[in-house]
Amino acid sequence: MLPISIALTAFVAISHFGFMVLEMFFWDRPLGRKIFKTTPEVSASSKVLAANQGLYNGFLAAGLVWGLWAGREDVKLFFLACVIVAGIFGAATVKTSILFVQALPAVLALVFLVLAGTS
Repeated sequence: MLPISIALTAFVAISHFGFMVLEMFFWDRPLGRKIFKTTPEVSASSKVLAANQGLYNGFLAAGLVWGLWAGREDVKLFFLACVIVAGIFGAATVKTSILFVQALPAVLALVFLVLAGTS
């Protein structure tokens, strides 16, 4: 179970690093507008908010990388739980698909993390 847990946690970290890059650097560009389905007007007016959101995604990615690098299950558990809460909140307030893109991979990583610790 441990290799699956590590792979899933790394996937979540890489995803959140990608979200950070998209939100901080591409939000108000054609790629960002296409991915997030926004208009030039909406993306321009929300650019600073998206960059702030991207920074938080970067912190989540950094925390997961720290947990993986240090082999700290408690750190991975905490940051995966943060991703899950953020995903649930995002799904409830912004777009339902966030539940599947953000929260579900973190739930799977968390389940395998817990299973790896019990074996």
